[in-house]
Amino acid sequence: MDTIDFHEKYKAESPSAITIGTFDGVHLGHKKIIENLIAKSEGLSTMLLTFFPHPRMVLQQDATIKLINTIEERIQLLEATGLDTLIIYPFNREFSRLKARDFVRDFLIEHLNLKKIIIGYDHRFGRNRTANIDDLREFGEAFDFKVEEIQAKEIDDITISSTKIRKALNEGDIVTANTYLGYEFMLTGTVISGKGLGNQIHFPTANIHIKESYKLIPKQGVYFVKSTLNDTIVFGMMNIGTNPTVAGKKQTIEVHFFDFEGDLYGKKIQVQLIERLRDERKFSSVEKLKAQLEKDKEASHILIQKYHAQ
Repeated sequence: MDTIDFHEKYKAESPSAITIGTFDGVHLGHKKIIENLIAKSEGLSTMLLTFFPHPRMVLQQDATIKLINTIEERIQLLEATGLDTLIIYPFNREFSRLKARDFVRDFLIEHLNLKKIIIGYDHRFGRNRTANIDDLREFGEAFDFKVEEIQAKEIDDITISSTKIRKALNEGDIVTANTYLGYEFMLTGTVISGKGLGNQIHFPTANIHIKESYKLIPKQGVYFVKSTLNDTIVFGMMNIGTNPTVAGKKQTIEVHFFDFEGDLYGKKIQVQLIERLRDERKFSSVEKLKAQLEKDKEASHILIQKYHAQ
């Protein structure tokens, strides 16, 4: 898949079949759309147009919006779908003011070489999002491209999935979230130095810093996780929380990996969340915290056997 950060000089060489959307989560519903696009491309180059930053971040200056994927994770997931090209448009206010006809003629046709578009019945576009699929069909006749509508049920499934995924993650229901995603929810970040408590109690942790403030972080608690380190799958347990036993105040993300030795400081790693083990709790002593961590480790090793048996 070619990933293009759009710029004004870009012009697609091949005629394209396009779909448009945020595709946050790249979940099972999104994958159905992409499969549909590829199957009905009629020999055209398949292209997905997405936007970053999220339009709400720009138009509403909504700092509270949280996305299931960072843009890098979205690219990673889309690469596995079989798409030919991903266009990432740097969404801004000027772009949002484009009239619908100008958007189709001067952008989709002139830059992206549009010949077919597969889009949802409820898709709105153009200045103030006033144009709809009926307008798109009129433009198709005027500018000679085909328009195919994604069925209402499929669109509704996608909306429900996205809402349910965010709700499940906020509630710590990682199993439900993963079911809708079709893969294990991931956190991607750089390992930074922590306070060193983990080393003192023989549970060393990798402290993960996620620079993207818009990334959705699941409910605080302890999770059974896995990661690929040095080309090897390594299981572990992760705590999202404030470490109340030692009077912590700032939320951290810390992973204790099983059967791993190596220096991860400064490295970028990706952690997949598999199941939630428990809430974060404040213990009366560090010793009691360590005893609970031993229980968490035992529970995790049972889940490792279950995971391998699937």
